[in-house]
Amino acid sequence: MPVPLLDLKRQYALLREEIEARVRGVMDSQQFILGPEVENFEAGVRQLSGAGAAVGMSSGTDAQIAALMALKIGPGDAVLTTPYTFFATAGCLSRVGARPVFVDIDPATFNISPVAMAEYLENVARRDAHGVLRIPTGEPLRAVVPVHLFGLCAEMDPILRLAADYHLPVLEDASQAIGAEYPLTRGEARPAQAGTMGELGWFSFFPSKNLGAFGDGGLTTARDPALTPLLKAIRMHGMEAQYFHRFVGGNFRLDALQAAVLSVKLPHLGAWAAARRERANDYRAAFRRAGLLEKVTLPAEPYAEQGLRNHHIYHQYVVRVAAHERDALRAHLTARQIGCAIYYPLALHQQECFRSLGYRAGDFPAAEAAARESLALPIFPELTNSEQQEVVGAIADFFS
Repeated sequence: MPVPLLDLKRQYALLREEIEARVRGVMDSQQFILGPEVENFEAGVRQLSGAGAAVGMSSGTDAQIAALMALKIGPGDAVLTTPYTFFATAGCLSRVGARPVFVDIDPATFNISPVAMAEYLENVARRDAHGVLRIPTGEPLRAVVPVHLFGLCAEMDPILRLAADYHLPVLEDASQAIGAEYPLTRGEARPAQAGTMGELGWFSFFPSKNLGAFGDGGLTTARDPALTPLLKAIRMHGMEAQYFHRFVGGNFRLDALQAAVLSVKLPHLGAWAAARRERANDYRAAFRRAGLLEKVTLPAEPYAEQGLRNHHIYHQYVVRVAAHERDALRAHLTARQIGCAIYYPLALHQQECFRSLGYRAGDFPAAEAAARESLALPIFPELTNSEQQEVVGAIADFFS
């Protein structure tokens, strides 16, 4: 039985009438750029997440660029981040002229390692005579960008403590993690949500995301609501009063049609996340019954026992198998018409476009191992138990 990696048609069939009615309303209004649909969606995200500011953007990539522009991060700056993530995390840093600085990941969670961060900040970066924290090539270190990969929040307590100790703003790449929770212990936010713990954050609404648009879409969040006017100006070429520009921004506006679709889907996000966790639990039980736990490493759930409903939202269900077997297993599943994918085949420091950064193979062994060993299996709310049994059965056949 064929099993898709993702089937968006199943979700659409359940929401077709409501989405089409909402889209017709936009077409009847003929107001396609910003407007009440975008404002309504932004308000919905603020209510869901507790963010101080939520400003719709044209994509997750543009949402990140807007956040970097808001802090005036640009040429001559350096930003600490992870080498194991979607390309845009580091690509956006390069696009604004900043230098990505990588530290290794936690092999269990795939997220940036606070231990590796501490090692870099304590033993590699140095303060100059003026107290500016600089990397060995001389650029000032301006921010830290943790990524909440595959729907699991990074270990934010130690990350936030380190960043505060070194006076670095934290910018959260929450592109894959809208609604994911973290058991934050500082302040009064328990639990905290992805995209709201640092100074700024961003989400992507690419169609395959847990909350997906009918095309590209994104949103930038900020802890301080006073940043809302700045972010809105950034997405409008730096324009505040009409046709008056104090700075150069971008054309990062979220379309009203996409906002309408996202507003219909937003109330279902919690139920969809719960269904994804159910699928993850079903996988865990099926792999255990099949005796595969020594062959296949299942996703970590470090916050599962801390009373969080959305401790993991499973944007992807990524397992690990031995590097010498991963590609053969992928070919085996593909031959059985079972969807699977490799996220990501190279760590970012291994990408040709980042060769000038001077990293070498072996610099980040945990990230490089993840690139060799990881494999994403089908997971989405409408995935059936029989389809999951087909996936696990095919994997059992491979290892038999």
